[in-house]
Amino acid sequence: MRKLLLIVVLLPLLAASGWYYFHERTLPGYSPLYREYAYISNGKSNTVTVVDLRSFVPVRTLQVGDEPTGIAANPRRNEIYVVNSGSSNVSVIDAEQKKVVATIGVFGRPYFIDVSPDGRRAYVANSGSNNVSVIDLDRRAVRATLHVGASPGFARVSPDGTTVAVSNRADNSVSIIDTARLAVRSAINICIHPEDIVILPDSSKAFVSCSGSGQVASVALKNETQNDKLLALLDVGKAPVSLALKPDGGELVAFNFGAGSISIIETTGNEVSGSYLIGDQPARGVISLDNSRLYVSNYGSNNIAVYDIDLGKVVAYLPVGTHPDALALSQNQNYLLVLDSGSGDLAVIQKRQPNKKFEPSEYSLLTIIPVGMQPNQIVVKSFMATKLMDGR
Repeated sequence: MRKLLLIVVLLPLLAASGWYYFHERTLPGYSPLYREYAYISNGKSNTVTVVDLRSFVPVRTLQVGDEPTGIAANPRRNEIYVVNSGSSNVSVIDAEQKKVVATIGVFGRPYFIDVSPDGRRAYVANSGSNNVSVIDLDRRAVRATLHVGASPGFARVSPDGTTVAVSNRADNSVSIIDTARLAVRSAINICIHPEDIVILPDSSKAFVSCSGSGQVASVALKNETQNDKLLALLDVGKAPVSLALKPDGGELVAFNFGAGSISIIETTGNEVSGSYLIGDQPARGVISLDNSRLYVSNYGSNNIAVYDIDLGKVVAYLPVGTHPDALALSQNQNYLLVLDSGSGDLAVIQKRQPNKKFEPSEYSLLTIIPVGMQPNQIVVKSFMATKLMDGR
């Protein structure tokens, strides 16, 4: 009787909040061979959690190396790569088999990995040894080791595959690697404590966030008419720790962790068009493929800010778990995946057309999935399996 009374009392409250809905969720008509998984690196559990995004259930927990910090998907083959900072190696996950199939040794305290557009190479920034490991993914072996600046953080491959930009956090510089020659062609002093990097779709510029000086550096990348060079230092807010680029490349967003704000940068003119308060300690963000919505994880206020890019304002705040950090969108853009680094879980937020009678909100919390301790990175991979294996 008490349970029934509790349900009667809670149902109107939950319905009014717009956060939970109680009709049966209709699943899309997936092909039997379609797969879509989220891969989550758990920094303090030394594991990767694999979540099936068709059913939103965890299907595997994989033991990897020590202190995984970075994860990337191969765009051409069904493989996932995990950087293990504590054990100085990279774990290779077969996405179809959902198991670790190889381990590749690199150098001291690798932090980040990126994969070339053709899927044949990976570039690993080794923060403890001041170099970048170039991995031949066909042979699953290190092909070259390139010396860069001190404590490299990110090694980002350009969309055309010709260039890798590396942020050297301890000596305030960026190294530019020529992928054809496998050589560092430029070392450019920029701003204090460079971290995240984005590269425009046409591979003409790199933008680098500098958390120590509250700036974003715009760097021209070599082509037929210009050499690598610093174009501008753009003042944003305090401690910009990460960047997000609109898919069309026209604007990028800096997340000013120390200022509680975001700054919008016009990429063509290298200008800051405005800065806006967004929440407590904004950590990361992701932009929808239609360039309309920006989702920001507010690490300090335990929520997600939904920023309408066309309207230029926040249209919703969505409560999640403790210390939300990394974000990803599902392939169909209908689900926002939020890693809660403090509570060790994955919050799944559904975006839908609001129904004034039953579902007044555009967004609802679909589920919360426990993962591992201090989850830090997430990547989504969708593919057609080559054969039916386990029904998942």
